[in-house]
Amino acid sequence: MKVFQIIFLVVLLIPFAEIYLLLEVGSVIGAFPTIFLVVFTAGLGAWLLRQQGFSTFRKFQENLAQGIVPAYEMIEGPIILLGGALLLTPGFITDIIGFACLVPSLRKKIAQYVLENHLIQASSVFQEKAAKANVLEGEFRKEE
Repeated sequence: MKVFQIIFLVVLLIPFAEIYLLLEVGSVIGAFPTIFLVVFTAGLGAWLLRQQGFSTFRKFQENLAQGIVPAYEMIEGPIILLGGALLLTPGFITDIIGFACLVPSLRKKIAQYVLENHLIQASSVFQEKAAKANVLEGEFRKEE
């Protein structure tokens, strides 16, 4: 299956699973506790998003000030944003995935996986293509 087909299926199936899980939890603990739980996780997610976002931005600025490329922080930023968006979305499945994106140790592992398996690999493929191309490098100057 292609990546877009998988994403399409996930986008279709997640809401059905969320509704089913919300109904099941609501039938066990009641409607108001379920609503409270959903609102509480959204509030907690907003607080965590703010805290982790500022922390990552501070590390980003510190690395730039020291002359270090903030590679992990540049990858962690979108992961934090995705985690916050998932926590603000009502449902328990998206909350679990959102919390996983906002826990620093898990986020670091996700960022490391993305960096090593997708970005570094992509840059090496680009370098290989550039090396195979018939390119003549040199300098020139205009003589009068």
